[in-house]
Amino acid sequence: MVEELLTAAIAAGVGVAAYTVAAARVVKQYERGVVFRFGRLRQGVRAPGFTLVVPVVDRLRKVNMQIVTMPVPAQEGITRDNVTVRVDAVVYFRVVDPADAIVEVEDYRFAVSQMAQTSLRSIIGKSDLDDLLSNREQLNQGLELMIDSPAIGWGVQIDRVEIKDVSLPETMKRSMARQAEADRERRARVINADAELQASKKLAEAAEVMSEQPAALQLRLLQTVVAVAAEKNSTLVLPFPVELLRFLERAAPPPAAPSAAPPQVAADPGAGAPPADAPPTDELAADEPAAVEPSAGEPSAGEPEGAAPGRPAIGAPDADGPSPTAG
Repeated sequence: MVEELLTAAIAAGVGVAAYTVAAARVVKQYERGVVFRFGRLRQGVRAPGFTLVVPVVDRLRKVNMQIVTMPVPAQEGITRDNVTVRVDAVVYFRVVDPADAIVEVEDYRFAVSQMAQTSLRSIIGKSDLDDLLSNREQLNQGLELMIDSPAIGWGVQIDRVEIKDVSLPETMKRSMARQAEADRERRARVINADAELQASKKLAEAAEVMSEQPAALQLRLLQTVVAVAAEKNSTLVLPFPVELLRFLERAAPPPAAPSAAPPQVAADPGAGAPPADAPPTDELAADEPAAVEPSAGEPSAGEPEGAAPGRPAIGAPDADGPSPTAG
């Protein structure tokens, strides 16, 4: 009897041990367990640790709760400004509801991957090339919203979506390089012109100050000579400013004005009267320049001919006879 009891106890112990081994499950810390009994979802999610299920009746599905990093294959598309580009991205997501991730979708990883690819193509078609290159933060947020909207019903939460690289055609790269060079050259010219303007203003102020004190120009010239001589060159270039010439011109006394007296006309002492064929005195006065001082023995332009010496005046008494009348 005792042997039978001992044998039954051993058999029961072996059966319990076999049942425990068949029913025992271990759920890791980063996992959650979902139990199906006869194909129906059991309420409640098995926590990490040791758990038991009914053998043959229950089936345990483990779901990884870690953040999954999924690369999105490069997608080729045409932007809104008609530029062909290839864009690849990466998606970070994790499961927040293990039951929905198992029941609502067949393979949530594959579903998220396909949704990411279609959303990336849609973002490429809605964006310009400049936005893809410089405004990636806004595009990442838009892409995250497009993927996260259907993923909520799958028990999946999208953490981040990042655009990794944008591949451009070689012709477009050369065009962008030329555009960047032209823009940098334009900015360099503007900066140089601004510097010239500021320098011209400062030089104008310095010239105004030096114009008040001409000696300052001499001091500045001497400073320039000292600076040039300090280099120990065999040739010394001495600048000679134009302002120094103007200063010397202003300092020089003005030249004396020439005399305006007309030249003296030498008279022939033997000629008391003009010859018979000479033109009248009035015509001579009209042809000759004015203000000719008469010499001795010649009548002036304003006196009558009779007043000339050696020639009697009209109406004067004659020594040999009576004076003629005026008629």
